[in-house]
Formats: sequence, C-alpha cells, structure tokens
Amino acid sequence: MRSPFHFLIKPLGGTRYKHTKEIGGVDVIVSSSQEDHTATNRYAVVVETPVVYKGDIKKGDILIVHHNVFRKYYDMKGREKSGPSFFMDDLYVIDNEQFFLYKRDDKWTAPDPYCFVEPILKEETGLINNDVYQNLLGKIKYINKELTSKGLKVGDVISFQPESEYEFDIEGDKLYRMFTRNICISYDN
Repeated sequence: MRSPFHFLIKPLGGTRYKHTKEIGGVDVIVSSSQEDHTATNRYAVVVETPVVYKGDIKKGDILIVHHNVFRKYYDMKGREKSGPSFFMDDLYVIDNEQFFLYKRDDKWTAPDPYCFVEPILKEETGLINNDVYQNLLGKIKYINKELTSKGLKVGDVISFQPESEYEFDIEGDKLYRMFTRNICISYDN
C-alpha cells in the first residue's frame, strides 16, 4: 500500500504520546493532557514513501515529525478525535512539510529547507539573568544540502533571525529547527 504523494508512517515505539520521563531510575508522569504538544511523540518510522517521491528518505528511516501528527484532540461536542494525519490502526499519512529530520544508520540529516542549530551557552558574567543562551547565535548541528552548497558546515557558528527558532528535543539535546532562509550570518566562513 503506497500513496501517490504522501509518506506512510507509524509512531516509533507504537505510542502517540511520551507522557513519562525516567528520573533516577523511576518513570515519572510529566504530562497527563492530550492537548500538551510537548508530550506528543515526535519520532516516526517510514512504512512507505510516496510513489512519485525522488528524495533521500527510504522505508525504515526514522523521522522527526510535527507535534500534531500523532496528536488527538476534542471536537466541539467533546468527542475525542484523531488529527487529519491519522489513516488507520497505527498508520498515518504526512507530506514533505510535516517532517524536519531523518535518521539512517545512526546519522541524522536535515532535508531542505530545514536545518537544526544548537544554542550557545552564555559565559558566566556574575549578573543575575534568566537567559542561559546567547541571543540569536548557535552552531549548526544538522545541516541540509542547500547550506552545504553555500559553503557552510556542521559546527559553524551562525546568527539567525529573531523568532525563527523552534525548539526540539532530539535525543536529549535542545536544538532549534529553522529554515535555511533564517540564517543571516556565518562567522566561520
């Protein structure tokens, strides 16, 4: 079973939500709400690629997907519903704009036009400040082909546009997903 234009995926681990977190060897419930987007499973396995697809994603790859892909919601009458990506059983259909990173052979890669940037910690100044990361600065963690073609590489320090960073937790690392067009300056070229 394949779709002409959509990827067929299933949630990694078979669950829509990640409501628990291991703390000190104990599973602790961190969210009990289905509306909490931070508790949705962001990891998916590719079951089938689209018939017309000519890109790099292959069957069996792991994807980082949009937080609404597996999410449930309540309609106006309070009935629980699956989102528009739900197909049947534990299968979902998504398009190219609903995933941002893929993993094959233990290596993450960002498809165009997305990239992932690691925020840079501020140096200790002795001042009381809630901001622990430098404003609008980061290091490229997962690069795409477009940035590579422009001479950038993983580890380059870059500056990005305000409000362009969208926070993700990728295997325990805090990263910002952004578009190629959001990168303004490279300090390493």
